[in-house]
Amino acid sequence: MSNGGPFNFGFLEAFGVPLRRISTGEVLFTEGEDGDTMLLVIEGRIDVKLGDHTVETVGLHGIVGEMALIGNAPRSASAVAASSGEIALIDRQTFLDLVQEVPAFSLYVMRVLADRVRRMNMQS
Repeated sequence: MSNGGPFNFGFLEAFGVPLRRISTGEVLFTEGEDGDTMLLVIEGRIDVKLGDHTVETVGLHGIVGEMALIGNAPRSASAVAASSGEIALIDRQTFLDLVQEVPAFSLYVMRVLADRVRRMNMQS
């Protein structure tokens, strides 16, 4: 999976983004629930699932959960840790701050979304 290319994630510390360890098999969020946080993979992998079907595995610097933040809608899929690792938890306010203060982050998120839409269109 393309992660949108190289990007400097030094802003995580500057914005006080919390990090959290994850364990293999841990459910990070569930399809249909309210979403107020997106996840950025620092280490490990996350499976994005629709029902029991894995539609994407996201690795280093990949993001999941961004659609719930952007669209103010319930989660469109579930996220389960495919391996142990570490994630950054970006809440709605931090996301809005990042969009304003780090324009390259906005482009990064848009690139990831565009790649996802392109892949989904090829699968259907």
